[in-house]
Amino acid sequence: MSVDLGDLSVFVAVARAKGFRDAARASGASASGLSEAVRRLEAQLGVRLLNRTTRSVVLTEAGHGLLERLGPALTEVESALDVVNGFRDRPAGSLRLNVPVSAARLVLPSIVPPFLAAYPGIRLEVIAEESFVDVLAAGCDAGIRYEERLEQDMIAVPIGPRVQRFATAASPAYLDRHGRPDHPRDLLGHACIRGRFPSGAMMTPWEFEREGEVVRVDPEGPLTVGIGGAVDLAVDAAIAGVGIVGLFEDWLRPYFNSGALEPVLEPWWQAFSGPCLYYPGRRLVPAPLRAFIDFIKASADQR
Repeated sequence: MSVDLGDLSVFVAVARAKGFRDAARASGASASGLSEAVRRLEAQLGVRLLNRTTRSVVLTEAGHGLLERLGPALTEVESALDVVNGFRDRPAGSLRLNVPVSAARLVLPSIVPPFLAAYPGIRLEVIAEESFVDVLAAGCDAGIRYEERLEQDMIAVPIGPRVQRFATAASPAYLDRHGRPDHPRDLLGHACIRGRFPSGAMMTPWEFEREGEVVRVDPEGPLTVGIGGAVDLAVDAAIAGVGIVGLFEDWLRPYFNSGALEPVLEPWWQAFSGPCLYYPGRRLVPAPLRAFIDFIKASADQR
């Protein structure tokens, strides 16, 4: 039986992504093209591999069996091809990273331009979102997350600042009108701008620390924004005097420098470990990802 290897790869991508649309987004192909490839494969095999509805794509029993045997085999093929890539003077190919918006804003701008200059044969794609995803199922090679959100079977490499702080700030005009908090619990009497995760869950209570004392507060306010795409709205609202915003110190630093925002409760700002690049440890590392890992390690050594 002659079956196209590309059609098999499409089936695996769709099965892992649990849908044609997500697989298309991960691969850069069209959803209709992927659907046609799966239909062609099913016709060649004479069995249905996926049950499709307008809302979902579910593996059939035959599809489960094929994916179970085919996934590792295709991974071995990719690994074998990548061994050859390792013999090039400069690794080439694609590298896809899944990162939070904060990393795209605060960490990658100082890394990406010099990395691409050093490796002109690598095509980098960065997907910025706040949802914690399976990087392989999403068609990505690696991701960036903070340590408390890493899975245990992942290999983690520090990237970017090793220590960050959660900062709170407001416009000088707001603080002149409503007073300047002296203690984190004073925030319960202020208008605070809160965040909501894509899952629908509210951002965890704000946590502060000073001289060993940890204080958690869950303030309220007139504005809640989606964490990720709407963070700039929260900052703009704070500048306009809507209330107190809580965010990464590095994100707010330019507004402190310009005077648009004033630090609030700075002695209480809690420090936490910086982000890590993470990737699955159960497969050969692709050459573009290996080059990126080596690059960030070398950059860290130079600091």
